[in-house]
Amino acid sequence: MYKFAGLFLILTVGHAADLTVGTAVAKSGQRATGFIQVSAGADAAASIPVIVINGASAGPKLALVAGSHGTEYASIVALSKLAQSVDPAQLKGALVIVPLVNVASFLQKVPHLNPIDNKNMNRLYPGKPDGTQTERTSWEIGKQVVEKCDYLIDLHGGDLDENLRRYTYWADTGNPKLDAPSKGMVLAFGFDHIVIQRPRANAPRPPGATSAISRFAQDRGKPSITAEAGHAGTSSTEDVDALMRGCTNVMRFLKMLPGTVVPVEKPLWIARYSTVVSEQEGIFYPLAVPEEYVQKGAKIGYVTNYFGQTIWDVTSPISGVVLYICAVPSMKKGDSIGYIGELADAAGAQ
Repeated sequence: MYKFAGLFLILTVGHAADLTVGTAVAKSGQRATGFIQVSAGADAAASIPVIVINGASAGPKLALVAGSHGTEYASIVALSKLAQSVDPAQLKGALVIVPLVNVASFLQKVPHLNPIDNKNMNRLYPGKPDGTQTERTSWEIGKQVVEKCDYLIDLHGGDLDENLRRYTYWADTGNPKLDAPSKGMVLAFGFDHIVIQRPRANAPRPPGATSAISRFAQDRGKPSITAEAGHAGTSSTEDVDALMRGCTNVMRFLKMLPGTVVPVEKPLWIARYSTVVSEQEGIFYPLAVPEEYVQKGAKIGYVTNYFGQTIWDVTSPISGVVLYICAVPSMKKGDSIGYIGELADAAGAQ
């Protein structure tokens, strides 16, 4: 299963060199904490917490990032706990852990966006050194984290209005130097539902194009995956443990930690997903749940006006599995109601 791993793992012999990320400086065999400082510009400055765990011997650098959406609590808690559980003496290589990118979103309990500039903190990489706070933060994380790592895992899941099942994303870029190790990573992570992303392999990006951190890392030759776990702003033990376990398994796959990895044996590959968008403003009532299989045209919810009269039946645009569905009654026209994943076998894509 992992015969390709040795072709791509960046392993060297000897002690690890000092590693600096932001104000955190970790010597070989040590853990350090600090902040990635984002200077003030047109709006406020920001301080992004970072933990650097520098192993006692050399090996890959793995970046673990969460909290781009500051109310996806399970992922934030998972990385905060994981940072305390890894023993530097047992680690080969280094971890760069950013448990909370979007501090303002977390503190103000605002889903999806950074309330400072109302921008999505995971859509604007590489960012701008002279842009708004979201753009400046993306720029600093790109320089301080993405450029310094060899591999990256981006954690998400269960924003305040999202009820979802656990799943991961794997990018089929067409570049075997990226796709082979990232496929090993996603299978090692352990979630059995895997969404296949297909960015244009080796295609030039338009000038000024922006992306999520995982795509940004891939464009710079760093194998990366994304994992989702959480339910409507909660941080259940089950979801937190699943994310921690997945990251630990990837570290074992990369030979950063001792131990055997048992990859997912029968993953459910999802060729693509369709976003269901609300056509009406009103009160939303879900009728489907995450992981439920639905047929094209099946009723998955409905919207009433504020007098309780049904004004729109929400139906699935495709046959597939419910990846997430809106968890709150608030609904305005254009809001996302849910994702329906199309199975790869049905699409002839895997």
